[in-house]
Amino acid sequence: MLHAITYTFWIIKEIFVAGWAAVAAAFKPNTGLESVIIYYPLRLTTEWEIFWFSTSITVTPGTLSVGLRHRTEDDAAEVLIVQAAFGSDPIDVIEGLADMEEHVNPKVKDIPFDAASVAWEPYRDLGAPKAAHVPPAERMD
Repeated sequence: MLHAITYTFWIIKEIFVAGWAAVAAAFKPNTGLESVIIYYPLRLTTEWEIFWFSTSITVTPGTLSVGLRHRTEDDAAEVLIVQAAFGSDPIDVIEGLADMEEHVNPKVKDIPFDAASVAWEPYRDLGAPKAAHVPPAERMD
């Protein structure tokens, strides 16, 4: 119960900090929007923990939990796909995700983690679909 209360206050603080950072960025000439997609290998194992972790990512401004890739081998980790809007330093974003994961379940601190080994890539807009039948509201042109 104490952990739940502590986590609640921590995530509220993180939401406000990230929200104010996003507001401040909106008023800068260079907003710093450099979206990245991160393929984060989970140390959390239960559905309940993964739910709270992915939900916490999504409610934090500037990040979005995009999907979950289940393990294909018994000893492999499940991978959470995360988009970060302010991803100019992907390693910093990955370390922030690791910190959040450790707040969800402090026991994962004992599991080795190397932020530099986590896969990521810049977000790329693939452009408008080529099909002429796509309604204007769904096109990117």
